[in-house]
Amino acid sequence: MPKYQATLDYLKDHKKKWLITGVGGFIGSNLLEKLLKLDQSVIGIDNFSTGYKDNLKSVKNSVDKEQWENFSLIEGDIKDLEICQQGCDGVDYVLHQAALGSVPRSIKDPVNTNISNVDGFLNILVAARDSAVKNFIYAASSSTYGDHPDLPKKEHLIGNPLSPYAVSKYVNELYASVFSRTFRINTVGLRYFNVFGKRQDPKGSYAAVIPRWIDAFIKNEPVYIFGDGSTSRDFCYIENVIQANLLAAISENLSESGEIFNIAVGDRTTLNQLTDIIKKSLPSNSESNIIFEDFRDGDVKHSQADISKAKKLLGYEPYYNVEQGISETINWFLTES
Repeated sequence: MPKYQATLDYLKDHKKKWLITGVGGFIGSNLLEKLLKLDQSVIGIDNFSTGYKDNLKSVKNSVDKEQWENFSLIEGDIKDLEICQQGCDGVDYVLHQAALGSVPRSIKDPVNTNISNVDGFLNILVAARDSAVKNFIYAASSSTYGDHPDLPKKEHLIGNPLSPYAVSKYVNELYASVFSRTFRINTVGLRYFNVFGKRQDPKGSYAAVIPRWIDAFIKNEPVYIFGDGSTSRDFCYIENVIQANLLAAISENLSESGEIFNIAVGDRTTLNQLTDIIKKSLPSNSESNIIFEDFRDGDVKHSQADISKAKKLLGYEPYYNVEQGISETINWFLTES
């Protein structure tokens, strides 16, 4: 990881000011921890509708007192433009992670998905433009590929979206592209593929599959699979996502703004394979039963990323594969959760 190590070395010697939206969430809190350990100054925005203050307590416990004092929280909603303007004031880099995630949630409640993910995105983008931030990095999504059949997924080939959530994330990309061309704000969209890791919530009806299954296996509770288990995903450990965000933020050699990058490992794991990996990574045998249910509306059958563009232009090199990430995540569940 020569490019990433150079980025970390640069940040250790240069204190910058960052804004993380959704700072109390899974990805946001992990980004916060990394930046504080690099002695960076961070502002966070969260309304804690899906994020948790306990995540911030966890970060506080993982850094020293001086590093924690470099963090300030704005408890508010990105649907409020004034909150976004307050957060962007004097900031060098924006890492926009706030959103209402989950395909099933968006099918149940498309209106609030659009308000948070589209209106909120536009607010933070306008605030970043007005504050002349150096780089605006935002969480895009692999759901944008929709029904396009080709594997692996290439950034320039997308299909029809299959859910309101996918529509909202695609609209983000369109807005970012327009703002890049019209207002000369540097934007980079990172299309995440099934991110997992520490601080990911295993509870609730919209919990992601890996934390939910790890929690169930540990507690010897039933594990539910939608479909026959042949569905596949490009699961990406959180440390790879942190790397991508920092590389994109610091990058100064992109040929054009408004770039989109796939962020994943570049591999496919079926749900059946995933259950085997989790069981083998547990310190003791689980007595959980696996129960197969109907395939969910809005889900895609297979997903795998072509990450060659991110490797070439960002210097991105995913350090953790699925097995390594699962092992790290289980260790966190057993010791911290």
